[in-house]
Amino acid sequence: MNINTLKIAAAGAALAMATGCSTMGGSSWDNNEPPPPANPNFAAEMNKFNAQFPNEKATKYEDISLNYNNAKKLDERGNCHDLSKHPVVIVLTLDATGKVTRTTTDVEGKKAECFRQAYASAQLPPPPFAPYQKPIRLR
Repeated sequence: MNINTLKIAAAGAALAMATGCSTMGGSSWDNNEPPPPANPNFAAEMNKFNAQFPNEKATKYEDISLNYNNAKKLDERGNCHDLSKHPVVIVLTLDATGKVTRTTTDVEGKKAECFRQAYASAQLPPPPFAPYQKPIRLR
């Protein structure tokens, strides 16, 4: 497997949607809601994530951390999903213990800020190295 294939596989695993963690009931979205503005700092964080690969331990950690996120329903903190119909990608920067030390979203806005706050004090399993960039796609 070449480096680009591993990066694509890792990114696919990392950006797999945190499914089964919340419902969409009760939202009052405007079907004509414009997309939120992009965050210019996001690309640098994704570049840091991609630079972590190829690495077998990092690839394995992507599955472990996504399963942990889903089991603990971390994305349900603050009821952020119902704030907008547009998805948010968040990159968590983890220290050696798995504690979130920084959050960066692909977009700005109320929903993105809600997720940044929800994950600001989150604790995930310890990553294979630190700092570790952990992206999650949230619907």
